[in-house]
Amino acid sequence: MAVGQLVDAYPDPDLGAFELGFFEDGVHVRRSLAACWGVRFERVAPVRPFRWPKGGISFAGWYFCATTGEHIGYESWLERDRLILLDADPQVTGIASQPFWLHWHDGQRQRRHAPDYFVRLASGRGRVVDVRAADRVDEATAEAFEATERACRAVDWEFVRAGIPDPVLMANMRWLSRYRRRRCLRQDIADRLMEVFAEPRPLRPGAAEAGDPLMVLPVLFHLVWSGVLVIDVASRLLSSDSVVYVAGGL
Repeated sequence: MAVGQLVDAYPDPDLGAFELGFFEDGVHVRRSLAACWGVRFERVAPVRPFRWPKGGISFAGWYFCATTGEHIGYESWLERDRLILLDADPQVTGIASQPFWLHWHDGQRQRRHAPDYFVRLASGRGRVVDVRAADRVDEATAEAFEATERACRAVDWEFVRAGIPDPVLMANMRWLSRYRRRRCLRQDIADRLMEVFAEPRPLRPGAAEAGDPLMVLPVLFHLVWSGVLVIDVASRLLSSDSVVYVAGGL
């Protein structure tokens, strides 16, 4: 059955206007959007390989995601940065890259698009994320994003078109991401840091009071990454006098 032939079979025509192609138990399947309500897309394998072309302008790779405990692929540093932000978001419980092919007919020809990420939120809702700098969104890409947003709306998923993040925020989050792994946590030091920063105070003096900075700082940054301790990461670069406090302490 061609894409779009089920348009009249559902109350929302978009449920029949789109099909999704994805891997299920290692086998590529293709189903109508309406039949994919229960698919855990945050657990599926990528529908296309990640490539490292010689002389290419993009930088692909694998990012270890602390949220899932698995490596997730990306095709550019911009996508890698978005992964860092998703990984640090406490509302995110699962992430998959290139989760499915979205198929549709645009009135003239068959089209398909593979979104960059599928995200599962703590509420259970899905979110589809496409990452592209604004100056690289041409007409065909804009049409693909519009179709993806329509499909997401039909199944009550969020759709986010993510561009270039704020440079200060991203510089801070890249730094904190170095301490995302659980191996950075020492509970005795963490407990001491919670005591020291029960009231807001500068980072470096507080860390020194908690113990040897070489031992304390990795734990401190892990707690900030985890949201247990709070630093303003949006307005200025992290520094020795950045104010730190326990989450909920202000």
